[in-house]
Amino acid sequence: MTLFHPVTHVIFDMDGLLINTEDHYTEAHNMLLKRFGKTFTWDLKAKQMGRSERDGFQLVIDQLQLPVTLDDMIAEMTKYMEELFPNAVLMPGAERLVVHLSKYNVPIALCSGSKAHFYEMKTAKHKHVFNLFHHRVLTPDDPDITHGKPHPECYLTCAKRFEPPPMSPSSVLVFEDSPNGVEAALNAGMQVVLVPDPRLDKRYREHPTLCIDSLLDFKPELFGLPSFTESH
Repeated sequence: MTLFHPVTHVIFDMDGLLINTEDHYTEAHNMLLKRFGKTFTWDLKAKQMGRSERDGFQLVIDQLQLPVTLDDMIAEMTKYMEELFPNAVLMPGAERLVVHLSKYNVPIALCSGSKAHFYEMKTAKHKHVFNLFHHRVLTPDDPDITHGKPHPECYLTCAKRFEPPPMSPSSVLVFEDSPNGVEAALNAGMQVVLVPDPRLDKRYREHPTLCIDSLLDFKPELFGLPSFTESH
């Protein structure tokens, strides 16, 4: 039963939605902050989620008044993340949903704030899932992207690269885990499903088209997509 505007195309965020790298980001931050006697709190993490790498790290420097340059922080964080990212695992329901949509020829794409270098590390053990996407937009390395989330540019650009592209933004469904990402999708005129960290403030759950606790809870038929029961 369709409850929302039917969609034809689907775009996924990656970190914290399809793949559990958010825990690795937290661990890497705490490894760096330990020598300054600081910790990476949930409140700070929530503010950072969905931002570009440079904007996110600059936020940490500013909020914690760290005596370190942005470039030095990026270099040190890169070292830690290269140790951690190859161990990333898929989030519950991620493989099931992506494989299902691909099976029914629903055009799917990836739109991530991850650098290509890190993308390859994170997805190395999960190519059977990530190779199903029609295309991917990795915003730090994309020449057409000049603004980070919550600006809608990344999602509008990603939608245009479908062949053929969707008839309108409202025919696109975005999956996100961050408030900045939700805002970006809504600013693009798209519908958005939020799958938040359980610690995320409840007020952010009111903005998306739909909020669910896990990808396992998603019912594709609500948006006019083939239901999981059709797979049996």
